[in-house]
Amino acid sequence: MDGQELGQKTDSHRRLVLWLMVAAYALNFVDRTIISAIGQAIKDDLKITDTQLGLLGGLYFALLYTILGIPIARLAERKSRVNIISAAIFVWSGFTALCGVASNYAMLAACRFGVGVGEAGLSPPAHSLISDYYEPKKRASALSIYSLGVPIGVMFGAVAGGWLAQNYSWRVAFIVLGLPGVLLALLIKWLVREPVRGAMEAVPPAPPKPYALREDVRETLRVARSMFGNFTLCNMMLGITLISFAAYGGGAFTQPYWSRTFGLDYAQVGLITGIIGGISQGAGILIGGFVSDRLARSGATIWYGLVPAIGIALAYPLTVGLYTADSWQAAATWMLFPGALSFTYMGPTYGVVQNAFPPARRATATAVLFFVLNLIALGFGPPITGWLIDHLGAYHHANPDIAGVLPALAQVFWVDAGAFQLACPGGTGAVAGDAADIACRSAVELATRQGVLLAYAVGLWAALHYLLAAVSLRRGMPQAN
Repeated sequence: MDGQELGQKTDSHRRLVLWLMVAAYALNFVDRTIISAIGQAIKDDLKITDTQLGLLGGLYFALLYTILGIPIARLAERKSRVNIISAAIFVWSGFTALCGVASNYAMLAACRFGVGVGEAGLSPPAHSLISDYYEPKKRASALSIYSLGVPIGVMFGAVAGGWLAQNYSWRVAFIVLGLPGVLLALLIKWLVREPVRGAMEAVPPAPPKPYALREDVRETLRVARSMFGNFTLCNMMLGITLISFAAYGGGAFTQPYWSRTFGLDYAQVGLITGIIGGISQGAGILIGGFVSDRLARSGATIWYGLVPAIGIALAYPLTVGLYTADSWQAAATWMLFPGALSFTYMGPTYGVVQNAFPPARRATATAVLFFVLNLIALGFGPPITGWLIDHLGAYHHANPDIAGVLPALAQVFWVDAGAFQLACPGGTGAVAGDAADIACRSAVELATRQGVLLAYAVGLWAALHYLLAAVSLRRGMPQAN
């Protein structure tokens, strides 16, 4: 047995690899979602709109992130995944720190493009790496542990980002939260052994073919056809895309909502939403992975679809309770529950996808999944939600006596959002506390509540696709062609 195989089968090294990948994914989400944690401070300083804020957290990051994910995944099918992951962390961490020295909105947007370039190199090779350390019956659980990086990163980014923005500035927050990735990149390079591909499979995989651009394109298209052409995989891909659209769109304005509605400062908002939301989401990720793996042990693979379908559907009424609470204490109580239900989708989805493909296609399968997910959900969830808040705010500012969401939606394409931005730059009036300022803030507060709830409602559509996938999973785990 060579050194690679020994490391692959040693429990201590396996756990080390998994938790280093969790740390990498946590930093990935710290740097990806830091905009939501310090976005209100950026908006106040640069006097930008919620649409522009959403673009910083969405399309400006997601465009190159999604485009580069597939070629990097194809590289990871042949080359060292450890080296790719280490280099990726170094790149995105550097660009996050550079965001802190941006002197205007255009420079900040350019640096966010750079963050997306680096972050494209993590999850496809990481999913493939983890799948070569854990056998099929434990992959949903292992990938759910990896996915703990999401709530850990969001929690740490919210708490630390809010505190740094409050006590120093949003620029310092970018710099301080970007630099730790350099150290982690070195640790992964030094400590993680590249595993033998397919060693956990019953049938060893064929060696990878020599690189050829045409063959790489064909192989990517084959994987994409398998994803879209298989009923189970297609519905799980649509499910994760839609619930992620809801999470990215609504989540981008969660912390601004708390600031605007309850008047808390950035540090208070980060502490409350980061810790409570992070614990809730982390519980949901673990529940989804371990419960679905356990229920499926007897061959009942239907649970890989049913667990997320039930969780997502039950989460939305609790989300409504959260965003209609009349105090921050009540809202904090409501926040304990939605994440624990809705985030059950991660482990089952990633486990099904990884088990459906042979080792030589797993990084590519993740990249195709993430291409669809992130282009639609991350790319357009935050800016569309921001656009909606801007236009709902314009309507409510012009019609302060009409608080309903349906009349506002009926006029959302015809309101003059430009005039609203001129009257309320950054969402506030020219003189703090006067009648004009109060009118601006009231309109923005109501619009934020309505926009966030509309974004999260997309999750109900996601639950339907997971239910359809569950029906198909009654016949067993899908096998991609």
